[in-house]
Amino acid sequence: MRIAALTLLILCALPAHAQEWAFKVYLDKSHIGEHTFRLDEKDGAKSLNSSAKFNVKLLFINAYSYLHKAQETWRGDCLTSLEARTEENKEITQVKGELNSSEFKVDAPKGQLDLPACVMTFAYWNPKMLQQSKLLNPQTGEWLDVRIKSMGMEDIDVRGKKVQAERYRLEATKMKIDLWYGKAQEWLALQSTTPEGYLINYKLK
Repeated sequence: MRIAALTLLILCALPAHAQEWAFKVYLDKSHIGEHTFRLDEKDGAKSLNSSAKFNVKLLFINAYSYLHKAQETWRGDCLTSLEARTEENKEITQVKGELNSSEFKVDAPKGQLDLPACVMTFAYWNPKMLQQSKLLNPQTGEWLDVRIKSMGMEDIDVRGKKVQAERYRLEATKMKIDLWYGKAQEWLALQSTTPEGYLINYKLK
């Protein structure tokens, strides 16, 4: 009886539905950190928590450091609030956003923005993102034009196994990001190219 009661308490404490994408992050072949996305869903509302930490060392010296935390709330495929904090080489950037009755208001380092009522961030976990022509960058608060196209099917390595996935390319100002999705449109991997030509790879843990 005590075990049953404890189990019930645990189940009641868990979110109605939760998903997690935990990635190891590589710069070329060097492991530089991790990035985790956790999505909780209850009564039609979604809450996403994103946490990233990277450190790039050059001759045993920290040449680059990056800390990012963001919390987003969603109703359906529309963002309802955003709060993000990024520390890049000790330079801190904060972005906040909230939906009111007719628009999504963003407070960012470059000023305030009044966006349409239904906007999306770079929500890689949601395949509806692939249909968008504009996305909100949660790190900078910029409202960006994006071009997204399918690059076809290919086999990729996921947790040591070969998996067939569809590759998409997302391009925006100074951005080129490749994304891979499985047969059920689940997000599997990411690769981006830095302005210096290095490759950043996200691999599921």
